[in-house]
Amino acid sequence: MWKEKFTDYLRFEKNYSSQTEISYLIDLTQFEDFIVEETGEFIPSEIDSDIVRIWMSSLMEQGMKPSTVNRKLSSLKAFFNFLERKELIAKNPVKLISGLKTPKKLPVFVNDRDMTKILDNPDNFSDDFTGCRDRFLIELLYVTGMRRAEVISIKDNDIDFNKCTIRVTGKGNKQRFIPFSDMTKEKILQYKDVRDAEIKNKSPFLFVKEDGEPMNPILVYNIIHNHLNEIPTLSKKSPHVIRHSFATEMMNNGAGINAVKELLGHVSLSSTEIYTHVTFEEMKKTYQKAHPRAKK
Repeated sequence: MWKEKFTDYLRFEKNYSSQTEISYLIDLTQFEDFIVEETGEFIPSEIDSDIVRIWMSSLMEQGMKPSTVNRKLSSLKAFFNFLERKELIAKNPVKLISGLKTPKKLPVFVNDRDMTKILDNPDNFSDDFTGCRDRFLIELLYVTGMRRAEVISIKDNDIDFNKCTIRVTGKGNKQRFIPFSDMTKEKILQYKDVRDAEIKNKSPFLFVKEDGEPMNPILVYNIIHNHLNEIPTLSKKSPHVIRHSFATEMMNNGAGINAVKELLGHVSLSSTEIYTHVTFEEMKKTYQKAHPRAKK
């Protein structure tokens, strides 16, 4: 009985997809089976937070990952929120139950040695406009830490050669200014010379295709992916890997976390803190390789 009413709630009131409905019902059926086994009967109004926590513990004992348990807990929360909203229960047993802590995945990055091999190998890039553009695109992402969408949207007038800064429009339409070196200034000017000489259709955008139109996200992804393929050990090969590489190299070379936060355009410092874990892991690897007693 409750399954039909809950399904209607998900479908017609919450407008969830059929796949979400199925997932929620599977989780709730498993929870129902557990409650019946523990108490002999499934009566939602008599379920308390203690039995929910016991259920979560049993899932962990079965070897489920915290992320899987949290997903099942979300199904329970949706169900009991539904019962509470329909005034079918007096107290919501999952209202104050928090999800399990999940370990943060360390970002995948390319070290400077491997990035240099990609950028400095003349066989990696053709001698025409696209080769010049692709190489400079990768290098600019690496020396600025920009997002893919940000680099695509750069226009020529966003670049201040006197101050050596690029005006970038990030998430939420927020703008920030990213500094660049004299060497990068020369690279920008060299690229623009090639672009303006080769591309007939003029565009306000810095990076364009052969027809003068702005680059699109898929094209940028494919360029980065193809060149990162030269590093077979990488588990991911997307433009965001280069952003991670920028941040990791900055932290490894002594940059303050607040400075990296501003350069990346993060709203919260917690988004940047992941790179402190990366640098610590790198320190551990160095220690284990270098110290004679580190492996004992």
